[in-house]
Amino acid sequence: MDTPKDLQPPKQQPMIYICGECHTENEIKARDPIRCRECGYRIMYKKRTKRLVVFDAR
Repeated sequence: MDTPKDLQPPKQQPMIYICGECHTENEIKARDPIRCRECGYRIMYKKRTKRLVVFDAR
């Protein structure tokens, strides 16, 4: 059996956050500081997903 030795885990894509102050979109990776790249504001909002989300009413 031949197994590749340079097998890497899948790279995480950066999440897109929107600054609470200047409203610019920022790509933030796992170990990046939570801070706007434009103005330095620390309150960031996660961008809404485009995937369909369905909730069941019971």
